[in-house]
Amino acid sequence: MSPATDPGPIALVGSGEYLPQMEAVDAELLRGRAPRAVFLATAAGQEGDASVDRWLALGRTHFQRLGVEPVPLRVVTRADAERDDLAALVAGAGLVYLSGGDPGYLVGALAGTAVWAAIERAWRAGTALAGCSAGAMALGGVTPLPFGGGAVPGLGVVPQLAVLPHFDRLRGWRPTAAADLRAAVPAGVRVVGVDEDTALVHLDGRWQVRGRLQVWEVGPDGAAVAGHGAGTVLPGW
Repeated sequence: MSPATDPGPIALVGSGEYLPQMEAVDAELLRGRAPRAVFLATAAGQEGDASVDRWLALGRTHFQRLGVEPVPLRVVTRADAERDDLAALVAGAGLVYLSGGDPGYLVGALAGTAVWAAIERAWRAGTALAGCSAGAMALGGVTPLPFGGGAVPGLGVVPQLAVLPHFDRLRGWRPTAAADLRAAVPAGVRVVGVDEDTALVHLDGRWQVRGRLQVWEVGPDGAAVAGHGAGTVLPGW
């Protein structure tokens, strides 16, 4: 019998996937793991082929800079996510990364599919798993939908959390955005706001803040209750 393996690290990123300012976070996630990164632009699937191709090209360049094998997984639709040949490419990854776009579309395209089963299986066996913006929102137990769309069940990797990315800019885009998103989350789920170029990382059994700005605890009215800067360890989360 093989020894039990703990699930891999998790990174919930507010923005900045594949940009130089987030290289240190991804390098930390990959440390001690296979030098192979599988990345999906599924959340951009409704934006057209050019957008998907752009995200996959950015991911390829980013992971090449980090010195790891880039494996772009072109999963655009739910039919793609049901393909066993694409699911098989997840095996052996040190990191799986979900980039941004539409969180509801991402959950609908992946939940219950062969590709998602392969990702979840890899994570439970020790592969690191990261989501940025919509990718981070999708990994929660509940995924709030932008523009007053309510919420849907998330992919459930972090069932106790719901994530509001770009938190430092939300009110600038729409004054009620944070409150509307917070209102869509049921009681009992902790809502966290993650600023841009910032990540909430679960590593070595602890939630920790990485990056340029802060991670926020969000109150019932959508207001930031407490902020935690880079390097902070969040006990009890």
